[in-house]
Amino acid sequence: MTTEEKYMKEAIRQAKKAYRLWEVPIGCVIVYEDKIIARGYNRRNTDKNTLAHAEMTAIKRASKVMGDWRLEGCTMYVTLEPCQMCAGALVQSRISKVVIGSMNAKAGCAGSILDMFHMEQFNHQIETVTGVLQEECSSMLTTFFKELRRKKKELPKK
Repeated sequence: MTTEEKYMKEAIRQAKKAYRLWEVPIGCVIVYEDKIIARGYNRRNTDKNTLAHAEMTAIKRASKVMGDWRLEGCTMYVTLEPCQMCAGALVQSRISKVVIGSMNAKAGCAGSILDMFHMEQFNHQIETVTGVLQEECSSMLTTFFKELRRKKKELPKK
């Protein structure tokens, strides 16, 4: 198992926490000097908060651990390609690298719809690796949405 796979497995563990809450199963970890310093998973519905994405939670926690808003030298491992909000926050945080499990054709801003990580206009670019444990990350999301649609069909009509 590669280092990237090892830490993506940890991100998947976080995504499974979201799944158990009936949240979209997205999880991430932030690593500094080969040690996990922050974890996060999607909690938007649970917290009733637009900002409660896995990445935003992990960035906040990592900044506290690092004692700085700059996350230089850190790597985020995330199960789904970040949206525009999270991609922007990652650029602003000066994180060094983002490792992505599954790409997001509907909202991804690390290469799918937009590539905010490599825009020369910004003062910081982020090294990116994609497709790490892609099948596992992708199938978890597919299964979740199938179950969610089935569950919605079973609800009584109003």
